[in-house]
Order: sequence, then structure tokens, then C-alpha cells
Amino acid sequence: MAEHPPLLDTSQILTSDISLLSAPIVSADGTQQVILVQVNPGEAFTIRREDGQFQCITGPAQVPMMSPNGSVPPIYVPPGYAPQVIEDNGVRRVVVVPQAPEFHPGGHTVIHRSPHPPLPGFIPVPTMMPPPPRHMYSPVTGAGDMATQYMPQYQSSQVYGDVDAHSTHGRSNFRDERSSKTYERLQKKLKDRQGTQKDKMSSPPSSPQKCPSPIGEHNGLIKGQNAGGVNTGLAKNKSGKGKGGAQMDTEIEEKDEETKAFEALLSNIVKPVASDIQARTVILTWSPPSSFINGETDETPIPELYGYEIFISSTGKDGKYKSVYVGEETSVTLNDLRPATEYHAKIQAEYNCIKGTPSETESFTTLSCEPDIPNPPRIANRTKNSLTLQWKAPSDNGSKIQSFILEWDEGKGNGEFCQCYTGSQKQFKITKLSPAMGCKFRLSAKNEYGTSGFSEEVLYYTSGCAPSMPASPVLAKAGVTWLSLQWRKPSGTPSDEGIAYILEMEDETSGYGFKPKYDGEDLTYTVKNLRRSTKYKFKVIAYNSEGKSNPSEIVEFTTCPDKPGVPIKPSVKGKIHSHSFKITWDPPKDNGGASISKYIVEMAEGSNGNKWDMIYSGATREHLCDRLSPGCFYRLRVYCISDGGQSAVSETLLVQTPAVPPGPCLPPRLQGRPKAKEIQTPCG
Repeated sequence: MAEHPPLLDTSQILTSDISLLSAPIVSADGTQQVILVQVNPGEAFTIRREDGQFQCITGPAQVPMMSPNGSVPPIYVPPGYAPQVIEDNGVRRVVVVPQAPEFHPGGHTVIHRSPHPPLPGFIPVPTMMPPPPRHMYSPVTGAGDMATQYMPQYQSSQVYGDVDAHSTHGRSNFRDERSSKTYERLQKKLKDRQGTQKDKMSSPPSSPQKCPSPIGEHNGLIKGQNAGGVNTGLAKNKSGKGKGGAQMDTEIEEKDEETKAFEALLSNIVKPVASDIQARTVILTWSPPSSFINGETDETPIPELYGYEIFISSTGKDGKYKSVYVGEETSVTLNDLRPATEYHAKIQAEYNCIKGTPSETESFTTLSCEPDIPNPPRIANRTKNSLTLQWKAPSDNGSKIQSFILEWDEGKGNGEFCQCYTGSQKQFKITKLSPAMGCKFRLSAKNEYGTSGFSEEVLYYTSGCAPSMPASPVLAKAGVTWLSLQWRKPSGTPSDEGIAYILEMEDETSGYGFKPKYDGEDLTYTVKNLRRSTKYKFKVIAYNSEGKSNPSEIVEFTTCPDKPGVPIKPSVKGKIHSHSFKITWDPPKDNGGASISKYIVEMAEGSNGNKWDMIYSGATREHLCDRLSPGCFYRLRVYCISDGGQSAVSETLLVQTPAVPPGPCLPPRLQGRPKAKEIQTPCG
């Protein structure tokens, strides 16, 4: 006890949920004494300080503690172990030994099996644990009258960040501890990614499931074995393939808890703060998610690791929200807001595809401002000497519109405007104008915050004389039974003047002259139910309230022809020769309204042949088929083409060329040497 180990750097201590394994040493007299708690390699000892924070000390280490009455504190041991009291020179040493089947603890051995874990439900991460002040702290008392004082002097040793989960027999009791441990591992990973890890000791193992002990033990037990040394199936086999079902379940469960812990971290984000609120803009700022551990907060920001999404609603807190920003910044300016409108904004944090719960809503109301720009005034009535205009009020943006301002160019067309009306009415009549006079107008609105911009300029004309003669209609497209025509307004007609048109047509075969086919304001019309390949005459007349114009010049258009009918089935003309024959055919009964331009003859070899080859194309209606083979069948068909299109093919003609006698035989030739009374000749 003369030499005390150096103080433990608490910034390097990470949390652990391993059960307590300590071997206290007490004096036999029972007075207030120093108890030396031995922490063996691969073991951990957890204490609570006066400020409520927990510290986890991993072995090998010796932790001196004060006992006011010399009583032995409660010892929490893993399954299969039991404490044994050994007296040595008046000093009682409590040793934790494996419990054999024939082992019976002595008279004052104390074995406590805690119904609940000695660790808290939530353990702080290293960055949130303040450095230990150099005075004495109260550790966990456990039970009885153990009121010891902790002196933070112990043998320093390597401190590991992640410790393997405790045995499965206490899994349900240690659910909160596992969540806390997972939460701390996540915080540590974030710090490592930022490069802010300040641990000067050895780095912890990369996998949170591996024991930090170099021999792979957990409180003296090898992974995969229980206290009795029986293999539980949790260890990897010799080939290193796969894991036991229980360990897989533990990993899956911890993975789910890790995701939930991360979701909880992302959900711990405060609502955004609205500032610099204007009529159509606002600045929203926020802080990254922060962690609250036992009333303390880790204020270390990690903005580059998080993504944020801002949602706003203008229909109340429970209304429909829309996303207006996605990014990694912690401040954004929202534009194009509606003035004098209450908005509700909330933020959602995201990291690596894991999203937290949106924050609480921040409510703000944009400022009022001048009215929106109104729409241009529209014409309500016109005469030769007056124009009556009407308009609608724009959005007042939170302040009632006091007046409207109507300006015009006095019909001068020089781009200079002067005010012709101001007031709260929504219509105005301008008088003392000239016939067919064009005037430009524009409109603005005013409230207590100012005057809006002017609307688009519009040009209106007073009434005048009847329209001038329009141009003749033109053909847009022609069909077999219809004609589509279009025309233009008469030259010099105001764009806003209402003009109607009458389209008249004459069918020379009817003998009734021009008859109206259309009467309306459109500039195009399609005349239907016409005959094919027929000429029709057209003219157009424009009119307004003042009267009708003169008719346009007459134009003539013709409908399109239809496709021709099917030609007559071809026939053989003359004698069929072994190598040729001549065919002829008649034109179709209906040519579709246009003359036939050419005929096409196709031929296929064989009585059932379907490979058709074109052998003739021309205007004549007969053709000599030559270069044929004797004794063969040939199929022939014909179709025609005109301006109206192509006809269908005719019926098929089947022709067989006659066979011819075979040619002269070759003279016989001698085969082999002749004999005295016979010779041999080849057959065939």
C-alpha cells in the first residue's frame, strides 16, 4: 500500500457490462480498513462515483477501497464460480474459485446472485464522462452497511472499448445494458470517423463481439464453454466455418438493438429555429442530434456525418407536410413563401440510410407585404366611343387592398402611361374615344405596405366599321371524302375585336350555287361528306357588330381519289408452250376515281408455291411469260396502282406447261474386251 498506482485516465475508459469479479482483502479485526480489490486479467470491475457516473476498470488492476466497519462487501460472481475466504497472517482474502460438484462453501462465504444487474440501464460513452476529480468518490454499495470510499488509485492496464456480451443465462436481465453498450459503440464509431479519437492506449478490437482478452476468455471462461467446461456450441469449429445458433441469435438481436439505438440518437434532434423572417423568406437553423446521458449532453457536433431533410406545412401542425430541403448543412434559407401565412417546420436526421423520428415543429408566420401583381384588366364592353374594363383583386398578402391604379397610353402608342383611374372599384369605363381606336392598359394594387408591380400591358380597340375583305381560304389537308380549310383575320383588325366568319361552298353538280357550311369565330373548318375526286369551290366572309365584309376570292379544291378495285383474274392468251405462254387481264370495275397508272404481275412456281416474284410492271394488260420449264406448274396474280393507292391482288391463275419427248440416245459403247462369240455393253 506504500506505492499507489497512477490515476486512471477516465477519458480512455469505455463501458462494459461484464459482471463484477473482485477478490477483496480485509483485516480480521473488522475495523475500518482499506480493502484491496483485485481485478484479474480479462475481468472488469464497475463502480459508481458521487456524480452518478459509472467507471469500468479492466484487469489486471488493484483498486483500494475504504470500509468503515471492515465488513466484506457483496461479491457478484459468474455462474459456476463461488467466493472462498482464506485467512493469511490475520488478513482475510476472498478468492473467487471455480465451483466443483463436490465443493461446499465455508461458513462465512457470501454468495449473492443479484436478481437484477449491478449496472445501470444506460452507461455513458467515454467522451461524455468527465475526468475524475482528485478526491474520493462513493462506489456502488451493493448491500448491507458497506459504506466504502473509493480512492482512484490502481494499477493501470490496457483498457478495451468493447467487451463481449455476458453469458446467455442473463440475456433478458441485461437487455438495457446491451442497449447502452450498443449506443456507446455507435458514439465511439462516430468519433473514430471524425478522427477525434484521443485514446493513446491500444485500439479496441474491430468487432464488438470479440473478447478483449488475448486468450479469448470471459471472466476466466473460454468462449463456447460453461462453468463445467461443457461445450455450449457458441465457439467456432476447428475449420472456422459458421457460428452456433445461439450466438447468431445474439448477434442479430444486438444488430437490431444497434439500429434502434442509432434511430434513437438520430431522433434526439431539437426543432429548427426560424430567424430573419420576411414576407417570402425565412432562415432555418438547427444543431446535429445530441445525446442525453444521465442529465448530461454530448455537445460534440458531427455535421458532416448527418443528412437532414426539412418539411414544412401551411395547413396547420397536423396538416400535409412537404419536403423543401435535403442536404448536410445546418442552415437553409427558404424562398417563395406566401406572405402573412403561418408555417410549421420540422427536421429529420439521417445517417447511412437510417432515419430518425422528425423533430417537434417550429411555428412561424411570414410578414405581410404589398399585394401580388394583378392580372391584366379584360374588356367587358366596347362601343365606337367607349371601352369598359373589369379586373379581379390579387392576393392582398395580409393587408386589405385600399385601391387599384389603372393606367393607359391615351391611344398614342408611344409607351408612355398616365393614370386614368384610382379607387376601390373593380371596373372602369373610358369614354370620349374615337372609332377603331386602340389603347393600351395596365393595372396595379395598393395596401398599407405599398403598391404592387403593374400587370402585363393589354391592347383594346373601340368598335369601328365592318371588317375588311379577308383573304381566300387555303387547303390544309385533303381526304377522299373531306377537305380541311383555314383562313386569317382581315388585315388591320384589332386583336381583341370579336369577328365571326361564314364559309360558303358550291357543288357544281348540285346546281344550287354557294351554300354556307360554317358560321363561327374559328379560323379553320373541315368540310365532310364529300365525293371522291370531285372539285368544290369556296369563299369566306367576315363580320362583326357593324356589318359584313365583302366575300373573299373564290378558290377551288378537289377531294382525293380512292384506291382502285381488284383487277379481273388473268387468263391465258393463245397456246401454252413448254417454255412460255402469254396472259392477259381486264382492268378493275372501279378505278377509285383516278386512272390506273400501272399493273403488277407476280408468279410463283409450283401448284402450292407461295414465293411470289414480280415478273411484270407496266400500263399494258398482257404479258409473255417465258424461260419456263416443261411439265411444271405456275401460279400467277395481278394488282394495279393509281393515285388513290394500291388495289388488292386478283384471283390466282394456275398454268401447267406441257412436257416434251426425251432427246436422242447416245451410241452404245464397248465395255471390256470383246470375246469370240460375245461383247459387253453398259446398260442405262
